[in-house]
Amino acid sequence: MVRYFITFLLSVFISLNLNAQSRREIQIPDIPGYLTLKCDFHMHTVFSDGAVWPTVRVNEAWEQGLDAIAITDHIEYRPHSQDIKSDHNRSYEIAKPLADQKGIILIRGTEITRKMPPGHLNAIFITNANLLERDDWFEACREAKDQGGFIFWNHPGWKRQQPEKTLWWSQHTRLLDAGILGGIEAFNHHDYYPEALKWAFEKNLTLIASSDIHSPIDDSYDAADSHRPVTLVFATERKAESIKYALENRRTAIYFKDKLAGDQKFLAPIFSASVKILTDYVRLENNMVKFIQVHNNSDIDFILKGKNSGLGFTCAKEVVLKAHRTTMIEVEGNSEEIKNQPVLKLEYEVTNLIVAPGESLQIVLEAYNF
Repeated sequence: MVRYFITFLLSVFISLNLNAQSRREIQIPDIPGYLTLKCDFHMHTVFSDGAVWPTVRVNEAWEQGLDAIAITDHIEYRPHSQDIKSDHNRSYEIAKPLADQKGIILIRGTEITRKMPPGHLNAIFITNANLLERDDWFEACREAKDQGGFIFWNHPGWKRQQPEKTLWWSQHTRLLDAGILGGIEAFNHHDYYPEALKWAFEKNLTLIASSDIHSPIDDSYDAADSHRPVTLVFATERKAESIKYALENRRTAIYFKDKLAGDQKFLAPIFSASVKILTDYVRLENNMVKFIQVHNNSDIDFILKGKNSGLGFTCAKEVVLKAHRTTMIEVEGNSEEIKNQPVLKLEYEVTNLIVAPGESLQIVLEAYNF
């Protein structure tokens, strides 16, 4: 009996341990020509003002289905420095062996931390964070760029630095004109900055979404019903070099809350790869109601708003294609013209897929009629 009880306890322990190590994959499909990599390029550890050891960030990233991360501890703000004495590269060095073991692409990074303007700037793909510790913020940014770094503006609408209005400053124009500023966070932690989305499109900046996490990730995002904000990087290979090249060429979209934002050339194929029409033939006639079954294999609930009814039929005006579910869309024949329609074209806008400031992705669902 004792032996049985010990075996039982051991099995419970192993089960709990395995559950703690389980990985939740983010189901957003690859698109033609590219892998869709899930990345978070902004987070902190005890080596600046975070609350966790660097390896914790790696474990969190693995468990939440990320492909790549950058630990970006502050250079100028290190409240734990009396207890943890080290240089600015140490968090990367500690995390790298575990990242390699778990298949997480760890990118060396840091945060240049100044009052507004220019505010906070992340530099990733650098080679030595210590060389960015400079009195002149512009020289720090120039050094990051000289090291081959990719620089983006963090939380531009952060109320602590821009309490009245989110503004673009001359200092950011200087960085942009010098070829140093490459991206901007349109979503940070829990905050969305529509001004940043507008600037990204106007100024050819790469869209970034980041957790900017300081505490354990579970304190901010319940994995059961939410997700951290991530940057979707469309890369040719699952390698750091491919991620950098994609960032430099603005091949990203951002996934935050229940929304995607990015260029239509990326969001349209994501939608197409996620959605499949299951109904082979509708065979709709006048005064007849039929249903078209649509399956969504992604993690995103696509919220559809009808634009125009087709010739000879009407369709549901508001539809939600639930994640990993099959949804039935009602269509109704309203004239004899329906007999002349070999294909039913249902026109919608996907209101939670943002392709430009104030614009949603326009899509057409097609189903054979006869």
